Amino acid sequence: MNISLSWLKDYIKTDLTAQEIAKILTSIGLEVGHVSEYESVKGGLAGLVIGEVKTCIAHENSDHLHVTTVDIGADETLQIVCGAPNVAQGQKVVVATIGTKLYSGDEAFVIKRSKIRGVESFGMICSETEIGVGNSSDGIIVLPSDAVVGTLAKDYYQVETDSVIEVDITPNRSDAISHYGVARDLHAYCNTHGISSMLVRPQEAELPPSNGAIKINVKVKNSAACPRYAGISLTGVTVAQSPEWLQNRLKSIGLSPINNVVDITNYLLHSFGQPLHAFDADAIEGKTIVVRNALNRESFVTLDNVQRTLTDTDLMICDAQKPICMAGIFGGLQSGVSKTTKSIFIESAYFNPVSTRKSARHHGLNTDSSFRFERGINPHDTIYVLRLAASMVVQIAGGSIASDIIDIYPKQIEDFMVDVSLKKIYSLIGQNIDTQTIENILKGLEIDILAKNSDNSVKDTVYRLKVPAYRTDVQRDIDVIEEILRIYGYDKIEISQSVKTSLSYSRKPDRHSSQNIISEQLTANGFYEIMNNSFSKSQYYDNLTTYPAKHNVSVMNALSNDLNVMRQTLLFGGLESMAYNINRQNGNLKFYEFGNCYRYSTDSKSEGNDPLDAYTQSEHLGLWITGKKLVQSWLHKEEKTSFYDLKAYMQNIFLRLGIKKLSVKEIENNIFVQALEYSTASGKRLAVAGIVSKDILKIFDIKDEVFYADILWDEALALSADRSIKFDEISKFPEVSRDLALLVDKNISFGQIESIAFATEKRLLRRVTLFDVYEGKNLEEGKKSYAVNFILQDNNKTLTDSQIDSIMCKLQKNFEQQLDAKIR
Repeated sequence: MNISLSWLKDYIKTDLTAQEIAKILTSIGLEVGHVSEYESVKGGLAGLVIGEVKTCIAHENSDHLHVTTVDIGADETLQIVCGAPNVAQGQKVVVATIGTKLYSGDEAFVIKRSKIRGVESFGMICSETEIGVGNSSDGIIVLPSDAVVGTLAKDYYQVETDSVIEVDITPNRSDAISHYGVARDLHAYCNTHGISSMLVRPQEAELPPSNGAIKINVKVKNSAACPRYAGISLTGVTVAQSPEWLQNRLKSIGLSPINNVVDITNYLLHSFGQPLHAFDADAIEGKTIVVRNALNRESFVTLDNVQRTLTDTDLMICDAQKPICMAGIFGGLQSGVSKTTKSIFIESAYFNPVSTRKSARHHGLNTDSSFRFERGINPHDTIYVLRLAASMVVQIAGGSIASDIIDIYPKQIEDFMVDVSLKKIYSLIGQNIDTQTIENILKGLEIDILAKNSDNSVKDTVYRLKVPAYRTDVQRDIDVIEEILRIYGYDKIEISQSVKTSLSYSRKPDRHSSQNIISEQLTANGFYEIMNNSFSKSQYYDNLTTYPAKHNVSVMNALSNDLNVMRQTLLFGGLESMAYNINRQNGNLKFYEFGNCYRYSTDSKSEGNDPLDAYTQSEHLGLWITGKKLVQSWLHKEEKTSFYDLKAYMQNIFLRLGIKKLSVKEIENNIFVQALEYSTASGKRLAVAGIVSKDILKIFDIKDEVFYADILWDEALALSADRSIKFDEISKFPEVSRDLALLVDKNISFGQIESIAFATEKRLLRRVTLFDVYEGKNLEEGKKSYAVNFILQDNNKTLTDSQIDSIMCKLQKNFEQQLDAKIR
């Protein structure tokens, strides 16, 4: 939000500079982005001066140029070549001297000494468009004869300059979305810190008597969405350009003036935060205003000439026949104020923030009015600002009051009552603050102290406070304490020299530390952590059986169709990240992400019929790898990444978490070409990994293979919690290595061989390693050969040949019996 310094000082009398105010505002929670300078004419007419044409003769080498001498009040006259058809001797003109910068839109050009058709020119005589003071470009500006030669153009045209402070307003600070709101906070700070200032609030306008020319009947059919609705009619209005001061006020904060009536409503909105809307009273059918909800699929054309389809949750301002305005959001095309408007009806209302926000989001609209109504405005200012608006229209647009003020306010919005104790203030702030300072801060924030009760038994004082209704963020004692501290100054709180803490020791790693351990491990292995949006695109789940669309958690009022469901899997977010990198020539990727996934299923509902039972949330760890594992160099050849690399990373994760004895099997899964499922001894699924389907990769325009693993992080942590760490000394006795070449069916996996081996010899078998796989000539059809290495070791003695042979015979026998294996 932009705040004009001169506008702000209409409401607070202070000598503070823009930079000083910016620093104060940031310190009290109204963070300032930057401070810029505004000029009512771009460039401020610097370098331009009023001159008089002393001589004007035709250029010898041109049929349209003139050579002039111009007196600008300096020691010497300037020779200027001018191409304007209306230049003549004796005229008072505006001259751009050498070095002057003139603007054409966003582009600038500098006036230089030049030679035109052989004649030197030492400046330029300007037109209105060239200096930005008008729209005429037919010829040069000819000023009245009483214009004083040598006067600076910026003084002649009374160019206004201003400082503009950009304030970033947080959603809870609806009280500060106006110049007066910022002035109020600034005054509270100044008053607390001994800086001279005075808050000025214009007196309520006294309106002339109504002539009764217009009678508008108002009916509010939804008082919950519209707790207060007020309006007044005026007639004899002349719609025209606003006076210069009003235009400059609006331009300074980035608004474009429209006409005097609309500009008045915008001016008061930014002055006091109360949105207003002006209707053409002659366009109101039946001279009736009805505040009601729209009919479902009712059509409405807004001021931007867009036809919108309404829902029955949209609150509308209607006449006797049709909607004419989206309440608190956007006006209608047919009922707005135009050049031909002679009578107007000005609306000032309080609309429910939730109702306004839902409609604005549904229709994708964000206006200055909806921005304020969504956050909650001051319901007590409705009539005050309406009176100011009517008074300004009478003064500026020449209208007369045509009706009394209509104010429909069936149930008054009450201020908040809050009790806060001094003891709690001191406790939370961490130091004692003078009570007079506390009371001054509360007074400055317009928080009334209704009572001050002392309780000697506990040595405490309790304040009974009335907090204005527009302070929707201050409804508890801790909110009041935050307000006190905000104005008092966080930087004034002393920092203790001692640190009070209690140390605790937990034997079991918590979720955060386990996540950090695995993150560090993956990062050390060349992975990058990614964080994707929990919202996803519903189209990703079309035609999937693994993650069917019926299990999507849909988002109401989604920001876009690309973010209209909660993700069921981390997969698609990771593929988006991969596509982004691949499109930027970065194709060798290893990503991981910890994140929640969401699922809706009616099968999950309990007998209690709690609707939330249908929704589940679980944390997952996703791994993605693609591209080259090794890039070719003098040391090694290029090597592509493979599924086995992913499998190794997963096994290392399980090993680090202390998870053992997992069963692995191939499964069918329509997001993978091939997939493995890891499950616990009890059969509970722990992870799935595989090669991502080409159909899915095609959606993201990824051509290389992508390998993806999904680890159920909640399940992994539960298994990890049961692990125990045991220390063993390095054995003094040697390991023994033996190899077997096993001829097995092609469908036999190494995992089966490994499981049988450890089941056969539990005490002395240390490791089982596959070091070669052969399929090809000299083997029976449907067979393959595994070359497997077995490491045996006894920690208490050296193994004998007979022990080793016995173990190897057992292994061979079990392989033959259980896998129909043959020794090659």
